[in-house]
Amino acid sequence: MIILKIKDYGTIKFELRFDCAPLTCAHIEKLVKEGFYDGLIFHRVINGFMIQGGDPTGTGFGDPSQEKIVGEFAANGIDNPLRHKRGVLSMARSQMMNSASSQFFICQADCYYLDCQYAAFGEVKEGIEVVDKIAQTKTDLQDRPIKPVVIEKMYIED
Repeated sequence: MIILKIKDYGTIKFELRFDCAPLTCAHIEKLVKEGFYDGLIFHRVINGFMIQGGDPTGTGFGDPSQEKIVGEFAANGIDNPLRHKRGVLSMARSQMMNSASSQFFICQADCYYLDCQYAAFGEVKEGIEVVDKIAQTKTDLQDRPIKPVVIEKMYIED
């Protein structure tokens, strides 16, 4: 179980789904163990859709020097049966199919139109109300929270 502690919001617990996206899960697990996500923000928040974070630059454009991983989804020739339903975690990417690095999003609502195009890799097991609370935060015209939503710590629970 991965624990995601969000400053002033609470805790989200999610399970990695190695059975659906093994390369993505191994990559996320490695980043979590390195403490990569500690102190990063959710830079894009859209109520009724999703919350997105994990960019070391905090901009959504990412760091071009970051390691990229293979996109584990059907449009890229890989069977991934995990659907983009409420509470599913998935990798953010650019137009390039194999451009995911560290950014992820959590679906606040069912987003089945994203199936087969993004690598879903986990499911919220506790704390979906925290996702809802974050999704309701005030944002600017670029969907960036006015007050930063900070990942205090992300770690693996034994």
